[in-house]
Parts: sequence; structure tokens; C-alpha cells
Amino acid sequence: MQNLKKLKGDASHRKFFRKKYNDGSSIIILAKRDKFKNLLVYDAISKILKKNKILAPKLYRENYKNNYIEVEDFGDDTIFKILKNSKNKKILYFKKIIKLLNQVQLIKNKKIKNFKNRYYRIPEYKNEILIQEANLFCEWYVKKNLSKNKRQIFNKEFEKINKTLASCLKMKNDIFVHRDFHVSNLMLVDNRIGVIDSQDALIGNKAYDLASLVDDVRLKTSNIFKKKIFNLYINSQKKSDKKNIKNDFEILSILRNLKIIGIFTRLAIRDKKKDYLKLIPYAWDLIFLRINQNEIFSDLKKLLKDNFKKNL
Repeated sequence: MQNLKKLKGDASHRKFFRKKYNDGSSIIILAKRDKFKNLLVYDAISKILKKNKILAPKLYRENYKNNYIEVEDFGDDTIFKILKNSKNKKILYFKKIIKLLNQVQLIKNKKIKNFKNRYYRIPEYKNEILIQEANLFCEWYVKKNLSKNKRQIFNKEFEKINKTLASCLKMKNDIFVHRDFHVSNLMLVDNRIGVIDSQDALIGNKAYDLASLVDDVRLKTSNIFKKKIFNLYINSQKKSDKKNIKNDFEILSILRNLKIIGIFTRLAIRDKKKDYLKLIPYAWDLIFLRINQNEIFSDLKKLLKDNFKKNL
């Protein structure tokens, strides 16, 4: 089709096309794999966001049978792209993003009718899922970098430590969690910030999206700036929550970045998307930053140092 232009994809198996009309454009999302999540769930979560006055792409039409949906076009201005071009506006945008995050965390809807007219209920982000995700580090990165003998010992200890860390989380799983809430998934649309890539949303821990935003592997920021953004959020919270948020933020940031190292290694090995490998050293930096801030990480720190000293 002449009026379709292929757009740069992301880490998933989806493909994106811009469809041009005389009076505007739309985005075609094509997903032959995981199409339930990438099409049906994506739209269901967008509907929940819109219901709560949060900007998310509107569904124009669906052709589930042929593996695609057509949605509103938010353009090309991700907040990531804007910040790369105007670094002096960072704090201004992050203030808006923290305000948006607070709005997202007020969402109470847990179910909605999808475009197949069936109810979709957002699942809970249980500790088993967190542990399973962190284990991607073992499945891909450890497997690639340690000998069979070493990795068997490492994996056993790593899983035990993860279970302990997950049990140290203090806040309930009762908050809408986008799960990829960072500046590459936030778009500037007519002076408002829109949210995309929402298909992985779960009901989980308040600190998770904060960890995605502050310790974002794609956007390098100074430790002082990270602290500033963290405090912006903390100051918007109830006094009783503040200590628990800090505790959970550190745990979730580390578990998330271990997962990311595993995912980026998988993308390089399985999907031949080797560009993601260049982000791994910064993911290690973020783990190192948080691992020194709390005594509960001493076992993990020792395990990682014994096996990946050059990374830490």
C-alpha cells in the first residue's frame, strides 16, 4: 500500500506503520505473535487510561482476524527525543511526568470490555512473576557468560536471594502499574503527555513505575538528578508511605535492571537485535548505584561481585 510507511519497531515482535489520509494519519499495529496481549490487551488498557482522563491512543478500527489494529497517531515526539534535544528542560518535563504518574496511580478500574466485547481483568503483579522475570538474567546473561558448573551454583543462590528480596517488599499490590513507564513510552501531544506501550500493565507495587522512570536504562541522568526526581515523587506522597516507597523502590529497581540485562541479551541472541547490548553497561551501573544503599542487598552484592566483578 502506497499510503503506509513502516516505522522503527521496538523490542517486541510488533510492527508499526503510519497510514496517511488526506486529513491526517493513523498507526497500524501488526502483531502475528502474542496478538491477544499486543492488540486486545493494548486497547483494553488504553481504554482504562482514557476513562481516567489520561491521554492514550484511541482505537479507530480492529482487524483481529488479520492480526492488526488501527489507532490514533501521537506523532514522533517521545519525551526521550525531546529531552535529548533540549536538556535544560529536563526538570520541567519530569515535574509533569510525576504529576501524570500520580494520576495513573489513582486508577481504580481493574476490568473493562475489550473490542471483542469480553471483559479483560488486569492481573496482579505477584511476587512469583517478579522472581520469574529476574530469572531472565540467569536464563540468558548468566548462561552466556558463566561455565555450566559456575552457573548451576550461581542460579541456585540467585533464586534464593530473589525470593528473600521479594519477601522484603513492604507495600501492597494494589496500584495500577504500567510496567514500562519511562520517557520513551511518553509522548508530547498538543502540549499534553500521552502514554503508549501499555499492554503489560498489572496491579502491583506503587514503587515499580517510579523505578522504571528514575532508573531508566535508556536515559542517562546524574545521580543528583535521579535523587531530585525521586524526591519530587516522595514529596507528593503520604508521610506514612515514604520509608516503604524507598525500600521497595531500591528492591524493584535492582530486580528490574537484572531482568532488563536478561531481556537485552535474549534480544541479541534470539532475535538478532544487537543494538540493545550497548545499554547493558548502564544497567549494571544502575544496579551498582542501588546495591550499596541497603544492607538487604549484601548477599546479592557478594554473589554478583564474585561472578561479575568486571561489570560491577
